[in-house]
Amino acid sequence: MTTSDNVDVITPEQAETLHGLFLERVRRSSDKEAYRYFDANLNGWVSLSWRQMFAEVARWQAALAKEGLQKGDRVALMLRNCPQWVMFDQAAMSLGLVTVPLYTVDRAENIAYIVNDAQAKVLLFETAEQWQELNAVKSLMPSVQRFISLDEVVSDEPRLLCAAHALPSTAELQAPVPCDMGELASIIYTSGTTGKPKGVMLSHRNMLSNTHSALGTFALYNDDLLLSFLPLSHTFERTCGYYLQVMTGATVAYARSIPLLSEDLQTIHPTILISVPRIYERIYSAISAKLEEGPPLRKKLFHLAVEVGWARFEHEQGRGPWKASFLLWPLLDKLVAKKLLARLGGRLRTAVTGGAALDADISRMFVGLGLPVVQGYGLTETSPIVTGNHLDSNFPDSVGQPIRGVQVKLGAQNALLVKGPNVMMGYWNNPEATKAMIDENGWLNTGDIARISETGHVYITGRLKEIIVMANGEKIPPADMEAAILHDPLIDQVMILGEGKPYLVALAVLNPVVWPDIAAKVGVQPDMPESLTDSNVEAKVLRRIARNIRAFPGYAKVNRVLLLTEPWTIDNGLLTPKLSLKRDKVVAKFSREIDALYEGH
Repeated sequence: MTTSDNVDVITPEQAETLHGLFLERVRRSSDKEAYRYFDANLNGWVSLSWRQMFAEVARWQAALAKEGLQKGDRVALMLRNCPQWVMFDQAAMSLGLVTVPLYTVDRAENIAYIVNDAQAKVLLFETAEQWQELNAVKSLMPSVQRFISLDEVVSDEPRLLCAAHALPSTAELQAPVPCDMGELASIIYTSGTTGKPKGVMLSHRNMLSNTHSALGTFALYNDDLLLSFLPLSHTFERTCGYYLQVMTGATVAYARSIPLLSEDLQTIHPTILISVPRIYERIYSAISAKLEEGPPLRKKLFHLAVEVGWARFEHEQGRGPWKASFLLWPLLDKLVAKKLLARLGGRLRTAVTGGAALDADISRMFVGLGLPVVQGYGLTETSPIVTGNHLDSNFPDSVGQPIRGVQVKLGAQNALLVKGPNVMMGYWNNPEATKAMIDENGWLNTGDIARISETGHVYITGRLKEIIVMANGEKIPPADMEAAILHDPLIDQVMILGEGKPYLVALAVLNPVVWPDIAAKVGVQPDMPESLTDSNVEAKVLRRIARNIRAFPGYAKVNRVLLLTEPWTIDNGLLTPKLSLKRDKVVAKFSREIDALYEGH
């Protein structure tokens, strides 16, 4: 229930900057719980109030101030989701510094490339294991004058300091460095079509306006509790699971890990779930597997609950008639729906999904069981939210309507164009890429093909540029990866797949001339067979593929490969006369084999 007591939104004008947003929240809600995290030493959950966060930000500000940094200098952070992520970000912005978030699972070479490209002067990381990786590439990061580790790390590197020594025991938060709303706040690196990450420049206005506008679509109140598990280096989580929370005064609990997510959901009892499709897919798969193992009656009852619940949803949305089967809902709710939702904590009122398309069957199941799933759409370059479904106008197969202040239209080839205060300042040190993305009138070309319905709902129907969007929202340029893999003489032809999937797979046609060499190494017959299913051979080829794509981001990993011996040609309909790959035809031809590569996921 919404009342004046649980609505306490800070507007962009009141905040002025992202650090100003934090200061205003501390002023309004100093004793309220801000964050909750699991302390391994205490073996329990610990809470921090806004007042306590304020004191910790002061310590981090003092530590950064010692480094003699100037306004506009870049500082990088490579942490899992934790209160220190927020502390460092706020301390940096209080000094007019620009934060550069890094993925904790990325390759060391890729981290070094980003740090060097941004010319970051401080790099905050967490563990000794991370330091082993960073230490190997520290020579590629000459701009870094200080490495700071959260954990105690033993090293003779003079630039390394542990947080215990870098942070004073107490400090007074100094007045923030004057900063305009239009100034650069963060550089967020995203993969593009070249394989090299590009730095998206987002201003305080970009992120503040996007966060505030999103509230017109995704309501959040100061008594809400979020469970944060998507990486804060992902713009979707940073906006929805961090700045949105500060703007509204809600509480965030940081999940321990994805494997422990189910347990954390039942411990924390969140009211809002913000996720990419992969998490919903895992829950759906687990439910489906359990139904297959159980008695037929349980399966029939479950599907009846989903069917009746979906019909009720359509009726409530004004798109379907009342049905007599609705009278069964109280019983179905008790026997089926409530039991499932209890596994998600039992208090969820909304589940938000974005970053990639959510499968219609999965959305239908959750909605049918009484959990409103609202899908949204956006890009890092748009801070990131462009569209979202309202609870009272929810078309789950669409990505919703534009959020407040954001305009969309269709351009050439039905490309979705976006304009608004959320559109990035541009790409860091890359004016050519900026010009290619944003026209002279400020319209950003998303590269996605779309249609817009009479109700204003946007439907993404394809992609102008071949970019794979995985289930976790990561974007992969397949053509560039394929070109890199083809450097291996063993592989004549290759195609990367993974749209909406948890990992990448490759279809590879092997070179019969080179085959005898690899066959000898793994102990199989030198004559190339009609099909290749030997796990040793697959492992060997995967290692070769990994070597060729090591320049790509860490999440661009090929997990499985289908090895083929018959070439793709014009004659068999898999190549065009220009020798371009007919991707849809290849997928259709090997659909069963591709499904097998994802079996169990």
